[in-house]
Amino acid sequence: MNELHVTQARGRPVTPPADRRAALLEAFARESWAPSGPPALTPALTDANAARLRDADADHLTDADADRLAEVAAELHPAFSGDVTALNQALVRHAAVPNLHGDPPLLAFHAPGAELADAWAADAATALAMVIGVGQGRRLRSCEAEGCELVFFDITRNASRRFCGLPCQNRAKASAYRARRRT
Repeated sequence: MNELHVTQARGRPVTPPADRRAALLEAFARESWAPSGPPALTPALTDANAARLRDADADHLTDADADRLAEVAAELHPAFSGDVTALNQALVRHAAVPNLHGDPPLLAFHAPGAELADAWAADAATALAMVIGVGQGRRLRSCEAEGCELVFFDITRNASRRFCGLPCQNRAKASAYRARRRT
């Protein structure tokens, strides 16, 4: 979501990538994520297997899909600030419905014949809705540093994380320190 949507990150303007498909595939590689199956179901996912699965999905992920996923990222971004209206609309628009399909059967939240972008959108919107629905919505956060639009899931024990990472935290603390020294 961050790679496709934000225009400011860590205090600097960023331009969403022109080649969104390449940006998605790079993000998959960076996170060692194989879109073909959740890591919990593939515990022995080696680097070679992950690369093979990513390459298989790369064949299916079109430029049009990547463009649609960028739109979905913008559509889901407000959920990280507590706005569930757009999230509810996304669930309806992408026909999110729980079902089992595949062999072995996997729980998915998209129709078995859904297009790739709709399938990923429905699954992502459902995941966000489930986090919010079980009372953990406060863990979906937007970075509080000035000039940063990155979103994250707060995994701290008391849900107190305010920044996407150390660079933003350090910038915010330095800025507050300078402001105190001027007064």
